[in-house]
Amino acid sequence: MVEIPESHPRRTSLLSREKIVNATKEGLLADSAMIAHGRGEAFDYLLGEKTNDSARLAIKESAARLLSSKHPIISVNGNTAVLAGKSLIRVAAVLNCPIEINIYYRTVKRINNLYLLLENEKMLLAQEQPPTNWVGDWNSTVMAVEILGKENDGRIEGLEGPRSICSAKGIEKADVILVPLEDGDRCEALISLGKQVLVVDLNPMSRTAKMATVTIVDEISRVAKLLLEDVVDGDCRPTKWNNDENLIQALKIIAKNATP
Repeated sequence: MVEIPESHPRRTSLLSREKIVNATKEGLLADSAMIAHGRGEAFDYLLGEKTNDSARLAIKESAARLLSSKHPIISVNGNTAVLAGKSLIRVAAVLNCPIEINIYYRTVKRINNLYLLLENEKMLLAQEQPPTNWVGDWNSTVMAVEILGKENDGRIEGLEGPRSICSAKGIEKADVILVPLEDGDRCEALISLGKQVLVVDLNPMSRTAKMATVTIVDEISRVAKLLLEDVVDGDCRPTKWNNDENLIQALKIIAKNATP
């Protein structure tokens, strides 16, 4: 691993980039993962590489909807598992919900590799201290988080081929889905099925961002940590969320930062 000085102003971003590169070499990610990450990194740069006020409100709204859900699910693709898998397992543990590996370029090898990654992260996390203000048996709660995705017994109606595959116990059953880095067609299909789709997307102009119930325009690693705080606190209720206004606020920040 390349040594990046603590004083480097973009150290966090560079470390994330290196994680994606290494994970691709290890067979966890498709080759296009680096392209997707680079695109997101460009938007994050325009957002100032920090969580803005509108994103923070979207995170809180997402927490409220997950907490009020009967069957919540956290769906992760390869990039998300590599960058924020451990943090999202924390969130899943507090919510008592499963995590589903659901990837665009689906192969048995990649699914198995990502499954092993998350199971290993889960075992390590179970030995750590619980989140601040959380009360309970952290070890058993973490170990109870089910990692789905190896099975292909569910389908997303409205999609064809491998992209329609999901877990019957996960996405197919869920009423509220947190889907970092989603693709537009799948997001539209899930919405048409009456599900709430909470998306983390650094591009506020993407089809996914526009289709989602709630869009968090922020970087997934930052989102996961703040989302954990909100689900542990539990002091939030769903509102009459205006996602269009939320996206407009994100675009205003990008426009302001892009102005010389």
